[in-house]
Amino acid sequence: MAPNAIFRRRVQFSGLKENEDETISTVTVKRLKELSPNEVCIQGNIYDLDSFIHPGGNSVNLYGGNDVTVQYHMMHPYHTSKHLEKMKLVGSIKDYELEYAFDTPFEREMKKEVFKIVGRGRENGTPGYFFRATFYISFLAYMQYYWVMKGSSVTVALLLGLAQAWIGLNVQHDGNHGAAGGRGRIWINDLFGFGADFIGGSKWLWMEQHTTHHAYCNHAEKDPDSFSAEPMLLFNDYPLGHPARKFFHSFQAFFFLPMLSFYWLSSVFNPQILDLRHRGAGGIGLQMENDFVKSRRKYAIAIRLLYIYWNVVTPFMHHNWNVALSHIALMGMTESLILSMLFSLSHNFENSDRDPSKIYRDTNVHCCWFKSQVETSCTYGGFISGCLTGGLNFQVEHHLFPRMSSAWYPFIAPTVRRVCKKHGVKYAYYPWIWQNLISTFKYMHQAGLGSNWDLMQPLSGNN
Repeated sequence: MAPNAIFRRRVQFSGLKENEDETISTVTVKRLKELSPNEVCIQGNIYDLDSFIHPGGNSVNLYGGNDVTVQYHMMHPYHTSKHLEKMKLVGSIKDYELEYAFDTPFEREMKKEVFKIVGRGRENGTPGYFFRATFYISFLAYMQYYWVMKGSSVTVALLLGLAQAWIGLNVQHDGNHGAAGGRGRIWINDLFGFGADFIGGSKWLWMEQHTTHHAYCNHAEKDPDSFSAEPMLLFNDYPLGHPARKFFHSFQAFFFLPMLSFYWLSSVFNPQILDLRHRGAGGIGLQMENDFVKSRRKYAIAIRLLYIYWNVVTPFMHHNWNVALSHIALMGMTESLILSMLFSLSHNFENSDRDPSKIYRDTNVHCCWFKSQVETSCTYGGFISGCLTGGLNFQVEHHLFPRMSSAWYPFIAPTVRRVCKKHGVKYAYYPWIWQNLISTFKYMHQAGLGSNWDLMQPLSGNN
């Protein structure tokens, strides 16, 4: 079949008009790796970003040069074919492949029921959310001022670590997901998103890594979070004999938390800030050499240097080197344990789906993306936990509706559980965080030992 014939079928799928013969005759057919830095692939079609003004802001240019089909559906819950008509169609991808299915009966009913609670245009930050965000920002500003101007101490180190963790959970997370401000308030998302830089991270590196994680949650080959701690920790439950397995992983449940305490150190002094190319996301094929990424590097480096001056250099101006080092370490460990422990609970627990795309590899049947998000995530606690963790305790709800403000998750959670039960989708819920934590420790022990794979081996039948 001629390339134009193949492309004509894809154009109809995208909702473009059949009489656009001039457009069809001038398009090009490429392989995915041949995408230009100003192009993206969505549903097998190539769209130009240079001529597109995105209503959600220019962060969309961060993904130039990549297949963003899953990310597009993830961030556009009200998707219709007319959305793509706003973009300039310039070609098609001949080696396009997608493991996931969208617009399934489960997805349609979930959206229908949830949107009865949170109507279109109301999904962004509520007055309660902005009140909490203002408190967390003010708390960080005060603790940062005290640390820099009046000097560090054990108490201040603990409180500054807590303040930075709260920004990571409650402010930058909603901002970088585009969930804080809606139309006319997009600047709020950008402002809150830079909270990542003021706690030792990076807005742009976070978006490269985190949106990829969301798109391919618990996918052993495509989720950067699933292998980011290797070789020290195994979050993936690899088969026995897998080269990633080491002898010390059998004991990882015992050094799991101590390893997480180095999260701040590895983030602040991460050389990836120099080129803004997240190695985990790059390892699965994400291209990050477009003009947008390059233009942000100088700002990311400048803010990181300011952060290091405030948090690492100034303690030595007030104390001897040993006291200063101890305060810095305590602050970093406090932030690290709060953030990384809460992150690790979300997808690493007993009976979580560790291979959501297996059905596609085995049967060539596309797996429901919505279903995979539920069965790779868990929820614990309720409203109070949500206020303290930025709604990340409602991880199932968050992965289904990442563009929705965390303030809404307690209200949609009962509906999400009901629809999951109706469709036979496994929804993991822990009433208390400590129950989730115990389940995570058990999972880490099982993954380290490979005990789940031992159970899969057939019995010998010998007496």
